[in-house]
Amino acid sequence: MRLQGKIAIITGAGSGIGRAGALAFAREGAKVTIAGRKLEPLKETGKAVQDIGGEALPVQADISKLDDVKSMVEQCIKAFGKLNVLYNNAGYGIGGSIIDAEEESWDRVLNTNLKGTFMCSKYAIREIKKQGSGSVINTSSVMGLTGGPASVAYCASKGGIVNMTRAMSCDCAPWGIRVNCICPGSIYPTRPVEEEFQTSGDPERLKRFYEKLYPMGRLGGPEEVANLAVFLASDESSFITGQIFVIDGGVMAQFPEAYWPKLW
Repeated sequence: MRLQGKIAIITGAGSGIGRAGALAFAREGAKVTIAGRKLEPLKETGKAVQDIGGEALPVQADISKLDDVKSMVEQCIKAFGKLNVLYNNAGYGIGGSIIDAEEESWDRVLNTNLKGTFMCSKYAIREIKKQGSGSVINTSSVMGLTGGPASVAYCASKGGIVNMTRAMSCDCAPWGIRVNCICPGSIYPTRPVEEEFQTSGDPERLKRFYEKLYPMGRLGGPEEVANLAVFLASDESSFITGQIFVIDGGVMAQFPEAYWPKLW
């Protein structure tokens, strides 16, 4: 029960990594406010939390909208009385090169991923600060550490989260609040990866291709990311702040030429 007595907000908790995070936090004793744009998936996550003996408050919120963010934090405090942990997990991605990307898609990606993380942190940290200590966990991506084709908005937003984490950690350290960042590789099953597979025309072939890229020979699972988030939320990571944690099965440890024998 590493999170016993702690109250957490987890965004993007209706599916995938966020849902796994809500269940992992609850197993470790935390009460969780679970937020997302669609209420029904949140209710399903909430029921799953209750089924394992936890307590969850579903809150419908679009983190790109200021009023939704403020309401999310207010509802958490009203229900649980305090806030110890913010897990900024919600995100959005859409393809497009620097030439092809439309202004509307750029704005949506940046407003959700980067501005949303900023606004959730801004208002949640005000409450965490009252406890004298706490933890903020931001979600970036391996594509926040390296570039990729046809992903200009996504890479920009996730790269911004990486460096915003470092800046936030400097601001928050005097208040006893730690701020760290998780950069996952391809995690399956999650909605973005599933959609990529389904639109490829040959999902199984693309999945096998991805698996060949990873030294461990497989994609990661949502629960594996959730386990890292639990550690960063807990007092076990009490002297860790401003750090970027890559969880990618070793894919970024390779020199690009290491791919060749696997792919040919």
